[in-house]
Amino acid sequence: MTKKTTKKAAPKKADLDKSIVSDEQLVRSVRSFEAVMVSQIEIGDKLGDDLKAAIRVGMVVLGLIAVSILILLLTLSSQINRISAVVKDMNTNFTSVSIQMDQMSISVNSMAKRVALLQEIDKQTAAMHEEMTQITSDLGTMDNKVHGISGNVTVVRRNVQNISASMNHMDDQVQLMARDMQHMSQPARSLNKMFPIP
Repeated sequence: MTKKTTKKAAPKKADLDKSIVSDEQLVRSVRSFEAVMVSQIEIGDKLGDDLKAAIRVGMVVLGLIAVSILILLLTLSSQINRISAVVKDMNTNFTSVSIQMDQMSISVNSMAKRVALLQEIDKQTAAMHEEMTQITSDLGTMDNKVHGISGNVTVVRRNVQNISASMNHMDDQVQLMARDMQHMSQPARSLNKMFPIP
């Protein structure tokens, strides 16, 4: 620009001030732009470093998470084996319990039938109790009759004893009568001897 001005007419002072101002503004603008760009670059570098650090931390965290998941999966696999064994045992126990429940159901049905029979036996026992009561009453009546018969037998025995005594007395009387008859028959015998009957 200065070469062109030398060839032409000399520039004015105001134009020189304007060009100087514009050059200074341009330098300032370039410097400020450069400062902004440097700050942006620094910010970008800082963000890049932070991003790299964050990525590294994230990778470490992901690695730890992966290791934790692996450990968890191994633990779960071992626990699943144990759980499967426990489930098998539970299935076996449930099968045994089911069989025992079936046996209990059969036993309960049998007990229900026996309880029904017990009700019938209870009825028969009540009937037998009534019959035993009647038999007891009959035995009491028979006992009273036996006591009465015993009394009658005692009376009969006494009567027989009285008859026996009377028979003994009659025997004595008959013997006395026989003696009297013999005594009375002696004169007749003497007469018969003296005057035998042809």
